[in-house]
Amino acid sequence: MRESETLELKKSTSELKEAIISIVAILNKHQRGEVYFGVGRDGKVVGQTITENTLREISRAISEHIEPKIFPKINEVVLEGKNCVHVEFVGNNLPYYAYGRAYIRVGDEDRQSSAKEVERFILN
Repeated sequence: MRESETLELKKSTSELKEAIISIVAILNKHQRGEVYFGVGRDGKVVGQTITENTLREISRAISEHIEPKIFPKINEVVLEGKNCVHVEFVGNNLPYYAYGRAYIRVGDEDRQSSAKEVERFILN
């Protein structure tokens, strides 16, 4: 498994803010994608401690920090015998914002969108 324009890998939910930015960047370019928590950038499965509140915490953060709202599928999955979290999302209400800013996916990186790019999203 490798990061791509539609796939983001995070070691744990301690990187939740970065994951939210990645979700927005992916949505603004491809309108669909996925994030795994418990998988390093190199694709190595490290696992993620998943408590009763983990999935709720991810859902709440997405709901509070992404505009317009999206409703992702958030599931606990087992990869290579280790617990991980898989977030799958879709959205067509461009542009999307994370923490009040628009982002766009370029390769496996998230870049802040310029005012001109946001204007182009809106006009399209």
